[in-house]
Amino acid sequence: MKRPLIINFKNYEEASASNTVKLARAAQKVAEKLRVEIIVAPPQPALALVAKSVSIPVFCQHVDGENDGSTTGYFVPSIAKSYGAVGSLINHSEHRIELKSIAVTVERMRKLGMTSVVCARTPHEVMEMSVFEPDYVAIEPPELIGSGKAVSKENPAIISKSIEAAGGRTKVICGAGITDKSDIKAAIKLGSRGILVASGVVKAESWIDKIAELASGMK
Repeated sequence: MKRPLIINFKNYEEASASNTVKLARAAQKVAEKLRVEIIVAPPQPALALVAKSVSIPVFCQHVDGENDGSTTGYFVPSIAKSYGAVGSLINHSEHRIELKSIAVTVERMRKLGMTSVVCARTPHEVMEMSVFEPDYVAIEPPELIGSGKAVSKENPAIISKSIEAAGGRTKVICGAGITDKSDIKAAIKLGSRGILVASGVVKAESWIDKIAELASGMK
């Protein structure tokens, strides 16, 4: 991936049932038209269906670092890959896990050739996560998630400090409060290597129009 726009569907009702595939297909149309790399992260139960329905990359919202086999209730990377996932978010602010688990999960995904996006709340956490050398670390101040107030404008220094904290060990992307094209342009200008967005897309009146607007800011 070069500069991905990752759309996290979360567990929003607007993107549930048949709408899950509709949103994924809207993302694919924009990706093909604008030639922007767009990745979708649907609810876990729809992972295989979405992966079969679109040709753009599909991520999990979370995977566990448990072993394959008799680990009932856990969602392990190898099984996720068998369903069509090519990567996953890890340690999202809404699904935090311990550092040891992050390290194990990132390593397992690396061996499987899957892309890891580890979420962090502060530049200090970015430094901690970057030691594991995931493909990306996403800086998302939790107080701005779903707020409609973009980190790139409300606290631009946190992006710059996070990039410095990563020390070149991993690429830094940003999320939290991203709602329009100008938010993305500001983040890219600060050095963000991608964008993670959720409610800004899922709760929009027109998915295809909102995705197209945001994607145009990636170019």
